[in-house]
Parts: sequence; C-alpha cells; structure tokens
Amino acid sequence: MDWQVLTRELSLYLESQVRVGFFGSGVGLSLVLGFGVAYACYYLNSIAKKPQLVASNDRFCRFLEEYCPVVTETYYPTIWCWEGRVQTLLRPFITSRPQVQYRNELIKTADGGQISLDWFDNNDSLYYPDASTRPTVLLLPGLTGTSKESYILHMIHQSETLGYSMLLLNYLGKTGRDTPLMAAAIFSAGWNVFESIESLEKPLNWLLFNYYLTTCLQSSISRHRQMLEKLFDMDLVMKARTIREFDKQFTSVMFGYHSIDDYYEDASPCRKLKSIGIPVLCLNSVDDVFSPAHAIPVETAKQNANVALVLTSCGGHIGFLEGIWPRKCTYMDRVFKQFVQAVFEHGNKIFSM
Repeated sequence: MDWQVLTRELSLYLESQVRVGFFGSGVGLSLVLGFGVAYACYYLNSIAKKPQLVASNDRFCRFLEEYCPVVTETYYPTIWCWEGRVQTLLRPFITSRPQVQYRNELIKTADGGQISLDWFDNNDSLYYPDASTRPTVLLLPGLTGTSKESYILHMIHQSETLGYSMLLLNYLGKTGRDTPLMAAAIFSAGWNVFESIESLEKPLNWLLFNYYLTTCLQSSISRHRQMLEKLFDMDLVMKARTIREFDKQFTSVMFGYHSIDDYYEDASPCRKLKSIGIPVLCLNSVDDVFSPAHAIPVETAKQNANVALVLTSCGGHIGFLEGIWPRKCTYMDRVFKQFVQAVFEHGNKIFSM
C-alpha cells in the first residue's frame, strides 16, 4: 500500500468534508470518521508489525518458523493501549485470572533458608496420565512476583491444555549444557541491570514503577525486620526510594558483594549469554522501560547458536496485550504455548544442533 497516496487522498477528503460540513450538518461525523481512518492507517503502518527474529542458527530459525509460527506473524497490540508503559500498567488489571489449585512444597536449604514451590500436578491430563512421564514446565516469576500473578496463571492454563504442568538466564549461562532443563523461554528479561536501573530512574518511570517496586521489596522483608537488624542497617533499607538504593543497602550486602556495581555486573544476563548451552527463546519488546532497546544484546545473541531473540515493536514489560478487550490470551501466552509444545513434541530437531 502507498501510504503517501493514501494520506494525500485522506487530506483532500477531510478538506472537502469540512467545507461542506460548515455549511451543512455533517462536519462532526466527518471529523470523527476522518480521525478514525487516520488512526487506523497510523496503527497499521507504524504499530502493528512483524517481530524481529534474531538467531544465527538457521536450523533453530526453521524450527521456530515451522513449530512456533507466532514469532513470525504480525503482532497486533490492543489498538487503544499499545504504548509500553500503558500495557505494563494495565495487564494486571485487565487480564483474567484463571483458577489454579496448587500443591505447595517447601525445601529447606543448607544455609537455613527455604524454597517454596507451588506445583500444578495436572493429574487429569489425558495426554500424559502417567505422572512419571508427564513433561514438567518450570515457571519463575520476576521481581516481587509470585505464583499468583496473572501471567503465571495463564501459562499454567496453557500448559494444562497441552497436558503438562523461562528460566533464569544467569543460571543457564553458568551451567551451559550441564543442566537437566531441555530448553527455556525468557520473557521481558532485563539484560543489562545498569541500563535497566537508569531507565527506571527517569522521572516518569520512577513515578510509575520504581517507587512502587521499591516499596514492595521493603514490604517483603519488613516482617523479618527484627532478625535482619542484626545484619543490616534496616533504617537505611526502609528509607530507600529507588531499587538502586534498596540494592545498595540490602541486596548487594546480603549476597556478599563488595559494591552495588559488582552485584549489578554479576546479575546482568547479557554477560553470560555466550555460555548458554540449551535452546533458549527470548521475547522482548523494544518499548520496555525495564529493558531498554539499546541494551538488548542482539550482536551477542548472534554468537550463540542456542539463542533466538524475538523483538516486538510494542508490548511493554510482561504486557503484549492484543485484541479489542484483552482479557484472556496475550501474544506472550501464544509464544509460550507454541514454543513449549514444540520443544516437547519436536525437540529432537533442535537438541542435536
């Protein structure tokens, strides 16, 4: 379609309608229709786009194109809320929360801590009635997230329909091929922590996200304040107004780093991307304020045949809303479902690459 011709024709149409409208009775309707057409043209030309698929391995690319075709299809974000920050803010309130019954398991660690696992056993699976052979999907929520997050619940629902039950990039980068995991899907990764923190400290982003997440982190440790006061200056921790300040006073100290820069250096997945030894699909939106587009390690990803990046023009952070009223499945959910199914049912075509 020649958008310049369309724009010129639209301008001439509006001019003629406005002239007639001033002397007649149709100016209001004409303006509304004209604006609607202009907005639709802008949306189709500038917003709805095919994602960029970055992968050095032709075999991996062909695998995705055949068994996970959603990564090559045009992504049509919700027409009335396609901007990244809006998608990020609205998803928790708009999307439905599927009913999921978990079985909790607590694992005590050698250092006295504990790991809480919420299992969805899917014992009613028709495809895999034998639990010993049923594929397992491990879902790890992001910062301050839990198994009750709407995007986690939707992934559980997608796995249930397939008959089954994203994984930490830093873990995969350290273990290489020495991992029991078959493959991984990573959504909205913060590739470079330094760049992510800098983006979140911009005034609007601090107001919308940074301060809220900081208070969530403080809330998560406040219940243990009496014990933590023996190790940390909790007054300073609770006065933090940014994630950087919280990490400086608490997180980096807790994990034994000499400085917050040392912590952020070690926590940035982009520095371990070359060492990943299993197939990994990473979905990011270039308008995600948690992971700025310029910090996405495109060139590094091209150096590892196990890595494929899918970059959309819109979607925000764990947003990827689509449809007029995005209550249910999102673009991210569809990528998750197709990739997981492809790995378990056709994985032999990429595991030997």
